[in-house]
Amino acid sequence: MKPTHFLSKIQLAVLTLMMSFATVWIHAQEKAADLKVDVNVDKGGSSAGMMSNPILWVAGGLIIILIVALAARGGGSSRA
Repeated sequence: MKPTHFLSKIQLAVLTLMMSFATVWIHAQEKAADLKVDVNVDKGGSSAGMMSNPILWVAGGLIIILIVALAARGGGSSRA
């Protein structure tokens, strides 16, 4: 009977690859970017447009939820 290895070669390769990605990700987060953002919250004028209207966002969200619900429910009648 052959002894079983705790980690096979494929599992060891996947584990090594995942740890390498984690190390790169950790080192990428060390230095924060120097972002200087200018935020203009003035909603007056013609630059506001339709996209700043919260009623349209709520209505759009409801329409998307309705479409997803109808698609998940399935269309048509089921005949046995």
